[in-house]
Amino acid sequence: MVWQSGCLLRSGGVEMKATRYMEEEVIIKKGIEALIKELGAVEATRFITMPKRKRMESVRRHRGWQKQLDQEKFFNEVFTKK
Repeated sequence: MVWQSGCLLRSGGVEMKATRYMEEEVIIKKGIEALIKELGAVEATRFITMPKRKRMESVRRHRGWQKQLDQEKFFNEVFTKK
């Protein structure tokens, strides 16, 4: 027997296994419990409330790239058949 992407392969056939997902509330509860168990209540709270700075930095970097972009040259490079 071999497991392969959600089904069990057996000699002579394939047995499909239904995938069941947990309810969102259960995932949240279990995730928070795991964080508290591993980090403690204070550090788990810090982790959950951390600001998402990285995303904003990448947006600023992308906007800076766009400002310096020569649109016509860029489109010619991307859309011209070679």
